[in-house]
Amino acid sequence: MKTSGIAILLLALMSGCQFSKSVNKDLLSGLLTKGDGISCDEVYLTIGDKKINRNTFVYGETFVVNFNKIEGFNNENESVFPDMSLLVLSMEGDTMLFAEDLYSNYPDGIKLDPLLLTSEVTVAAPMRSGREYKLNVGISDKKGDGAFSAGLAFKVVSSDKIITESTGVGYNEIYLYSGDQEKVIVDNKVGIDETTYFVFEGLTGFKEDGGMVYPGLSIKGTDKGGKLILDFKDLFADYSETGLSVTDFNKRVLSNFTLSGTEILNPLHCEILIWDKKGDAKIKSAADLEVRQ
Repeated sequence: MKTSGIAILLLALMSGCQFSKSVNKDLLSGLLTKGDGISCDEVYLTIGDKKINRNTFVYGETFVVNFNKIEGFNNENESVFPDMSLLVLSMEGDTMLFAEDLYSNYPDGIKLDPLLLTSEVTVAAPMRSGREYKLNVGISDKKGDGAFSAGLAFKVVSSDKIITESTGVGYNEIYLYSGDQEKVIVDNKVGIDETTYFVFEGLTGFKEDGGMVYPGLSIKGTDKGGKLILDFKDLFADYSETGLSVTDFNKRVLSNFTLSGTEILNPLHCEILIWDKKGDAKIKSAADLEVRQ
């Protein structure tokens, strides 16, 4: 009987240990969660208001890690005091993004029940397309010893909605950017009276002369009906003689436009051409834009 009693006691201890510690992995996204004293009913990714089950993101996309019905925090005056940190590393171990004490704006704690905690990641510089990274979100209890974490290996890709051809030109990133919304446009949707930028980063291959390069840049936009909406022959015409600093040119080249005062039949096909006035290098990017009217 003593042996039986010991077995029952051991089983009870093992059961308690399993309850306080947990490991779960989403087989679709690869999202791995671990809990020690803190548990979570559901951990999932969202973009906007939609749940996603993927680990590949377009450069400029923002996704959110959601911790729904997370519990196990010590309670003081009906409030809990979670702490959260976020870390993104390259596969070589370099820090791309780090943030800590993400709930510091709740000094009196949080009274929500059930509790939903979130952490947001924007896949942008210093991250780059074509590379892989590791995300870790750590959660702890400021009033206790409980801990919970979520890890995700993810890949960044360039937008397949921008088609690029180049001759003798290298580049890091090409993307659309909304000056009004202050974010990368990943769905190619732009608004009337919205300042939209075509951004080129890391351009190389242009002939240098005394630390200067001599590029040209044209923009042409035609709607589905064939109407010419945008037509700029050379936005760098004023620099044909003086040139542009190689350092500034390599870092980032911007061309922007604002659509207003005309009816546009979607899609608006835009082409940006950058060429070397001193050589043969050139690069052309094209995108079909959906204009919100």
